Amino acid sequence: MPSMSDLARHWLVADRADTAEPERRRKAARRSDELVGAALSRLRRATYGPGWMTRWETRQVLREGTRLSALDDDALAALVRDQAPALLRHGFRGRPFRLATAGIREMSHRRLGLRHHPVQVTGGMALARGRIVEMATGEGKTITTLIPAVLVALVGVPVHVITVNRYLATRDAATLAPVLEAFGLSHGVITEETEHHLRPGIYDSDVVFSTNSDIAFDYLRDRIALGQDRSALATLSRRMLAAGGGRDARRIVTRGLGFAVVDEVDSILIDEAQTPLIITAERPGDPDAVVAEDAMLALAATLEEGPDFRLDRRHRQVRLMPRAEDVLAGFLPPVPSLEPEPARREALAQALSALHLYLRDEHYIVTDEGVAIVDEFTGRVMPDRQWQSGLHQMIEAKERADRSGRRETLAQITYQTFFGRYLWFAGMTGTAAEVARELRLTHDRAVFRVPTHRRVRRRLWRTRFHAGSAARWRAVVRAALRQSRRGRPVLIGTRSVSASELVAERLRMEGAEPVVLNARQDADEAGIVAAAGQPGRITVATNMAGRGTDIPVSAEVEAQGGLHVILTEFHGSARIDRQLIGRTARQGQRGTSQAFVALDDPLFADNLPGLVRMVQRLTPGYGGPLPAALAELMRNLAQGRAERRGRSRRSQTVQRARRQEKALGFRPDNI
Repeated sequence: MPSMSDLARHWLVADRADTAEPERRRKAARRSDELVGAALSRLRRATYGPGWMTRWETRQVLREGTRLSALDDDALAALVRDQAPALLRHGFRGRPFRLATAGIREMSHRRLGLRHHPVQVTGGMALARGRIVEMATGEGKTITTLIPAVLVALVGVPVHVITVNRYLATRDAATLAPVLEAFGLSHGVITEETEHHLRPGIYDSDVVFSTNSDIAFDYLRDRIALGQDRSALATLSRRMLAAGGGRDARRIVTRGLGFAVVDEVDSILIDEAQTPLIITAERPGDPDAVVAEDAMLALAATLEEGPDFRLDRRHRQVRLMPRAEDVLAGFLPPVPSLEPEPARREALAQALSALHLYLRDEHYIVTDEGVAIVDEFTGRVMPDRQWQSGLHQMIEAKERADRSGRRETLAQITYQTFFGRYLWFAGMTGTAAEVARELRLTHDRAVFRVPTHRRVRRRLWRTRFHAGSAARWRAVVRAALRQSRRGRPVLIGTRSVSASELVAERLRMEGAEPVVLNARQDADEAGIVAAAGQPGRITVATNMAGRGTDIPVSAEVEAQGGLHVILTEFHGSARIDRQLIGRTARQGQRGTSQAFVALDDPLFADNLPGLVRMVQRLTPGYGGPLPAALAELMRNLAQGRAERRGRSRRSQTVQRARRQEKALGFRPDNI
C-alpha cells in the first residue's frame, strides 16, 4: 500500500511506460471495468469545495508570506529552490510545500505587482496536486498557473501550460516570464508558427506554453518517428548514434508527458474531444478527382430537397430518396472512379452536404490560401485541418478554390487518450460544473470549486425573445446604440462570421463605428481586446472573445455601469454562453449582460423543431417579443439535448479509437 508521501509525489506512478521520457503506459480498456467505473462514479461527488484543512493550509501560506517579505529577491529565490529536495522526498504536502508556495506568491508581487489572493493560492495548490479547478471568470487564472508551474518544474518534471489558442499561450508566457526567470526557470512558447527545427530546443525548457493541438500533434510526430521500439534503451541508443552525438534529427523531442496545466479544460476535454487528432499525408492531386467533384456538384444542384433527398442538419447527414437513386442509376460517369454505384452514391452525398450542410462564413471561410475551417466552439480558424472522405475537396469545388490533395491517415489519438498519458495533469476553467459528472467518469477527477475573491456584481437582464431574426437584429442594434451613447462599452457576441458582419453593417448604417473580431479579421486581436473597454466602444465578436480574454475598463466606465455584453444567440452549451457573459463584471466590478434570441435560431430549430412549429402556429403574424420565460424553457431543453448528443459523440469517438487499436494491434507503434 502506498504511503502518504508516495501519494503526494504524483510523478511516481505504477503504470509509467518504459521510455526515456516520462509518460504513462497505455491501459487496455475492459468493458467490465468501464461499467463498474461508471456505476461507482455515480456514487461519488462530482464537485466539492474547500474544506477546513484546505482553508487552514491557505492561511498558513499567507502567514509564511509575511515572514518572507523581509528577504531580498536573491534570498527569496534561493529559499524557494532549496525546497526542491524536500518536495522530491515528501511530495506536495507539509511545510516545504507551503513555504515554496508562499515564496512564489511573494515573487509574483515583486515582479508583476500582483500578489495571489487567498482563493488563487487555494486554486494553485490544488492544481499542483492534479485537480480540476473551477474559478469564476475574471478571478485571475493566469497568475494562479504560476504556483503549479514553478513547483513542478522545481522537482525536474517537464511542465506544459496548455491553452486553447495561440493568443492566450503567447500572452500567458509574456505575463509570467518575469517570475519564472526570477527562479532560474527557462520557458518557451510553441504555436503553429514555430518552425520545426526550433521546437526541440523549446521543449528542453522547464516550462512550455502551447496549445492543445500543437502539443498533441508533436507527440504524434514523435511516435511516428520513433516507430517500433520506444524503450528507454532504444531512445538513448538513437541519441548517441545521431549525427554529432545529439538528437535523432527525424523527431521532435517533447521531453515526454510529465505534467500539464490545462487552461479552459472544459473546452479541450469536452468540446474539442468529439473528434480525434489525426496526422495525415497529402496525396498528389488527381485530375480525374477534379472532374468527378465538378460533375457530382452539378448533379447535386439539380436535385430538390424532399423528393430527392432529406437533410438531417442536426447530425449533418444526407439521406438519398428513391428518386435520387434513379437519377444516379442513369448517370453517365465521366471518369472511371465513379463507375461503381457505391462510389457515385457517396460522392453525391458529399456534394449535397457541401451545398446544403456546410455554409460559408459559418463553418468555414475562404482565404487567399483556400478553404479554412472555423472552429464552432472558439470561432477561430483551424489551420491545416481538412474534412475527411473528400468533403473538403467538394467544398473547395463549390467555392471555386484551388483544390488540395486528399489526405491519408498516418496516426491519430483522442484527447481522452492523450491526456491520460501524462504522469498527471490539472485543469482550470470558469465553467466546469455543467460537465463535472462527465469529467469524473472519463478522467476520474471531481471538480474543485473555488469561491470568488469578491462578491459578483454582474446583473443579467431579462432575455428578449423574438419571433424572427430580423426583429432580433433590430433590437440588438437599438440596445447597443443606447448603451454606447451612455458612455458604456458594448461587446456583442455572435455564433458565426456572417452574423458578426451582418450586425456590424447594421450598426454602421445607424452611424456607429463598430470594431469586428472574427476568424477573417483577427490580425490585431490583442489590440482589439485591449481597447474593447473604452467608453462608448462597440465591439462585435464571434466566440474568439468568449474565453480567456480580459477586457479592462476604467473607473469612468465602471461608474456608468461597466461593460455591457449582448448575446445574439444561445449556443449548444450553456458553458459557452457563460464564458461570453463572464467578460463583464470581473473581479468585483459592475457589469450587465442581456440575450437577444429568435425562434428560428439553429439551436431551437435543430433540437426542438416540434415546439418551434407549435409556437409559430400559436403566434401567426405576431411581431412583438415572446415571453422571456418561454425562451429560458426552450433554451434549457435545447441545450440539454445538444449536450447529451455531444456526450454520445465523445463516447463514440473513444469507442471507435479503441476498435481501431484492436484492429491494428499487430502494430508495435500502436498510437
